Amino acid sequence: MTRDWDEADVRELHNDLVSLHGEVDSREGHGSEDVDPGEGVRQLVTTILSQNVADENTRRAAESLFDEYDGFAEIAEADHDELADVIRVAGLPDQKAARIQRALAAVHEESGAYSLAFLDALPTDDAKDWLTDIKGVGPKTASVVLSFHFGKPTMAVDTHVERVSKRFGLVPESATNSRAHDVLDAVVPDDLAYPLHVLLIRHGREYCTARNPDCGNPVCNVYCACEGC
Repeated sequence: MTRDWDEADVRELHNDLVSLHGEVDSREGHGSEDVDPGEGVRQLVTTILSQNVADENTRRAAESLFDEYDGFAEIAEADHDELADVIRVAGLPDQKAARIQRALAAVHEESGAYSLAFLDALPTDDAKDWLTDIKGVGPKTASVVLSFHFGKPTMAVDTHVERVSKRFGLVPESATNSRAHDVLDAVVPDDLAYPLHVLLIRHGREYCTARNPDCGNPVCNVYCACEGC
């Protein structure tokens, strides 16, 4: 059941999660001025590979992709079937090959290069809209790029964040993943977008799991409404 959350409530939840899981490491230094401009594009491509697949298979697919091709231009111009075979370990190879090539084409058309640096100057909502206009790039993929690479205040809602947020009443149980992004971006203070994302993932992996959750902890005792509680 959802409850009415305000900023003070979210900050209290964050503090309670910190007490249980520890502080989240600072991400100072993130941003397009501090890193290779191509790193944002690499983040986008890797996040597309990660859709609906385990982390280890994402790593293997990304390693195979960047070993096989010398730069983004070669990936963009690669034969579709060949590219799909290179990234097959990530699952849905035909879909992901098409998504990657569409994304690279959109980036190059917009910037004249394979760089997402132009997104840094945009407001978060505008930057997210630009990314999600690319077919196959959803709110989670966009939020990962904007939060992790640019340090923009938007929460990437993966399966752990979505599950825990619904159990805690932050997000309506019936909400789609897209709606969950909107709700969390509206209620979570900008400075907590990244650390709360990390903490909810930690909690979802260690305690509030999809099956057989371990609810004997102070955070679940206060916030959780799952069947295990």
